[in-house]
Amino acid sequence: MISKDSKIYIAGHKGMVGSAIWRCLEQNGYSNLYGKTSQELDLRNQNAVSVFLDELKPEAVIVAAAKVGGIMANKTYPYEFLMDNIIIQHNIIQSSFNLGINKLIFLGSSCIYPKYAPQPIHEDSLLTSSLEPTNEAYAIAKIAGVKACQAIQSQYGREYVSLMPTNLYGINDNFDLNNSHVLPAMIRKFDDAKTQDNADVVLWGSGQPLREFLYVDDLAEAVKYSLENSMPDYLYNVGFGSDLTIKDLAEIVQEIVGHTGKIIWDSSKPDGTPRKLMDSQKLNNLGWIPKVDLKEGIEKTYNWYKNR
Repeated sequence: MISKDSKIYIAGHKGMVGSAIWRCLEQNGYSNLYGKTSQELDLRNQNAVSVFLDELKPEAVIVAAAKVGGIMANKTYPYEFLMDNIIIQHNIIQSSFNLGINKLIFLGSSCIYPKYAPQPIHEDSLLTSSLEPTNEAYAIAKIAGVKACQAIQSQYGREYVSLMPTNLYGINDNFDLNNSHVLPAMIRKFDDAKTQDNADVVLWGSGQPLREFLYVDDLAEAVKYSLENSMPDYLYNVGFGSDLTIKDLAEIVQEIVGHTGKIIWDSSKPDGTPRKLMDSQKLNNLGWIPKVDLKEGIEKTYNWYKNR
């Protein structure tokens, strides 16, 4: 069993997800956390990863490292999103397996599910039909990681568990307009426009797609739960449980930022998947429940963004 003094390696500990997991575990008394920056350890280098883990000998590994981005980044760099992610997760999972590590938590994304999966999306929807084309490369990489963990759990009885969060946001998010996700991009756009005499804000698509959002600290709590408890299955959705239109999201962000200009929807740009609501009942039934509602989470994120 994992204890507060167990040695735990968090891959990607400087990113939004990894840093939230680190904060959560540290605040709950975990005293033996380890991480390496990409400058210190290139996770695409199989030998370097193997040597590092062999020297560290952690009791648990959390895979929060990934190449991530929004629609534009995924469309522009599909090869990198496919190959970098496959290589990173393969190196960590394979080295962990070779070293006999019994507990590994692999973090993915709701984009692993089919574009037109029945809503809310259940874990059983995996590989039942085609993916959303704009992030297919990233999704395929993550599916490979899920299947690797499933095979290890099934064949060798080790607890290699995959958590698939819905759209995440929060402290340490990426606000670069070229490769960020929708919510941080909105915060950046509305804040920039506010400082420019409340200029109009142009947003992609029609505003009609429905999206679910989870504050990253709630995901960190799900990871903590998965570390501390026996997880009988290999795949768990991690969502908030309700969704809203992108238009409604934009109006909430606009209000929190204090922008008073117009919102213009550029319908020549893609909407992406029409709806993506996760069925997180399996994890809820085990005992994990999200705590931070959307407005509170956006306020926390915007305050961090303003003060960083």
